[in-house]
This record gives sequence, structure tokens and C-alpha cells, in this order.
Amino acid sequence: MSTTSSHNKTLEMTRLALLVAMNCVSAYIIIPLPFSLSPIALQTLIVNLVGFVLSPKQAFITMLIYIFVGLVGVPVFTGGTAGPAKLFGPTGGYIFGFMVAAVLIAWLKGSAYSFKRFALIGVCLGIPVIYFFGAVQLKLLTDMNWEAVLLTGVLPFIPLDVVKCLAAVALARPILKIFNR
Repeated sequence: MSTTSSHNKTLEMTRLALLVAMNCVSAYIIIPLPFSLSPIALQTLIVNLVGFVLSPKQAFITMLIYIFVGLVGVPVFTGGTAGPAKLFGPTGGYIFGFMVAAVLIAWLKGSAYSFKRFALIGVCLGIPVIYFFGAVQLKLLTDMNWEAVLLTGVLPFIPLDVVKCLAAVALARPILKIFNR
């Protein structure tokens, strides 16, 4: 392996590790909602950022590592939780949605930064994908009807998730400049 190739691989692994770590830390920045099984967390900002600054393959690997770390018991899920019970419990669908959303965003974002395109993809695709997976698992594993699922597991999160997505779009530009040096 050449020195340049080795250097590039090291940079890529460092970027992925940094974004895994950011996702882990963001899970601890929460606003509890007394009427919901899930708090508002900073994670949706990081999930969007992963999609905006990485390739689809890198986004998949980043989110897979994050999920694996939480699955084996490291408390990296929302609010410092971990394990199979969290991942396969009522709110675990949001975690699966994180992976799908990050990969889809990375796949559809294009090769050049565009605030409008990134925002449109994040708000119109990324956030709804997370909600879809979260709401379906919440419905399947609780006795809630669809109205209750939407009122407690989707609607309260929309305004701040849109703001977090737009923040991720704004952060993506300087991060991409650093990553592309």
C-alpha cells in the first residue's frame, strides 16, 4: 500500500470515528417530553450531518458502528441507554431510521454543496424516514393507536428537527471544506 493510500485511509477512518463519537455524545443532549416515550435529542442533527458530509458507504459504516456499539451495551443511545432491549424496544425504530436516513441523504445529496438541495433532502426525506421507522416500531410494540403514535412520537419533534436539519446543512459546508483538503 502506498503512503498516499495509507494516509487517505487513515483520514477516512478518523472522519468516521469522529462522526460516530459526535452521534454518541449527541444522544446525551436531550429534552425529556413527559407525554412521550422518546425525548427530543440532538441526534437528528448529527444523522443529517453524517449524510451531508459522507458518501453513502461511509454513512452506512458510521451508523452501523454506532448501532453496534449501543447494541453490545455501551450507553450511546438516547439518554445514555444501550442494549438489545432499547434497539428492539418501542423507540428503537428511530435508531434504525437514523441509518436509513443517513444513507439516503448521502446518496441523494449530489457531489457539490448546496444549502437549498441539502435542506430539501434533509427536511423532506431524512426526517420523514426517521419518523417512519420510529412510528412503525412504536405502533407495533405498544398498544397505541396511530393517532397516539403520531401525537407522541412524531408531531412534537417536527419543529426542532427542522431547525436541527437546517443547522446540519449550515455545518456541512465548513466540515466539507475541512474534509476535502
